[in-house]
Amino acid sequence: MSNLSGKVQTVLGPVDPETLGRTMTHEHLTMTFDCCFFPPAPGDEAVAADPFQMRHMHWLRQNPYSCHENLLLQQETEAVRDELRVYKQAGGGAMVENTTTGIDRDLPTLKQLAQDTGVHIVAGAGYYVDCTHSAATRSMTVEQLTDVIVSEVLSGADGTEIRCGVIGEIGTGWPITDSETRVLRATAHAQTRLGCPVIIHPGRHPAAPAEVVRILQEAGGDVGKTVMSHLDRTIFDEGELLEFAQLGSYLEYDLFGTEMLTYPYNTDVDMPSDSQRVKTLAFLVKEGYEDKILVAHDIHTKNRLTKFGGHGYSHILKNIVPKMLTRGIGQRQVDKILIDNPKHWLTFK
Repeated sequence: MSNLSGKVQTVLGPVDPETLGRTMTHEHLTMTFDCCFFPPAPGDEAVAADPFQMRHMHWLRQNPYSCHENLLLQQETEAVRDELRVYKQAGGGAMVENTTTGIDRDLPTLKQLAQDTGVHIVAGAGYYVDCTHSAATRSMTVEQLTDVIVSEVLSGADGTEIRCGVIGEIGTGWPITDSETRVLRATAHAQTRLGCPVIIHPGRHPAAPAEVVRILQEAGGDVGKTVMSHLDRTIFDEGELLEFAQLGSYLEYDLFGTEMLTYPYNTDVDMPSDSQRVKTLAFLVKEGYEDKILVAHDIHTKNRLTKFGGHGYSHILKNIVPKMLTRGIGQRQVDKILIDNPKHWLTFK
């Protein structure tokens, strides 16, 4: 284990876990997502080329991945800085920034944002989904990938001395590719060496989260120190959800604010509304999993910023928490989800 035991590592250095406060465990503050561009429908090309007009806002909310400019969040550092200040004023204390190798992680910008706003920012080590893996990444052994991840946590990433405090989001598709499998095994090996938190982006299939857990466990990973992201677009059946929950990972509902009729990456998925997400959280609390729930927005496109009429990083604190309190989730449980669970997950063993 590293000498970070008992600490949370932010881009400004290790901190006492008690200082974090309310934490969003899956956000992006600067990244590119053009790897996942989805062509606009025939006839929508002109709207996609000029989407940031009031009359196009509904189209953009329904088709956020069909506009190249919308996928360039790294262009909006000033807007993100303003939003982080609002988040701080709303009672937010920390964010986990899940941008990894392959989608333009920018550690100097994250450090500057943390300094300017007073929000604790935890950066992610490792690699995103297969289509973003470089030839060099694909050629690396599990041992070499492990060394890179460990170095990003202990020494600094991307040629800087700024250190990551979590491994992930580690990206996987469905089925999981050979390159993604090697990264998962390296993640487990690095976690064993470091005693650090891990966060996973699973493929868009109900069986994907459990398969990731299997690979991590076989490689010696600590599932109890691992977050499974995006469950709100992955597992819908309550029985299947409880079966997965029994495996012991954190259960993250991180697409709050995203409501669309058609999910382009898997048209079989009916994206839930925020009210449905809250209902699922209440179900998990009732079933005894309040110690394993995490929430966030996973903001990764421009249109979700308030600058462009979006909900912003404070949506959960301002709008979702009041809804939770009217739907069978008490204040003590809300505090667990927003404060205690993130704190325990992010603290190095």
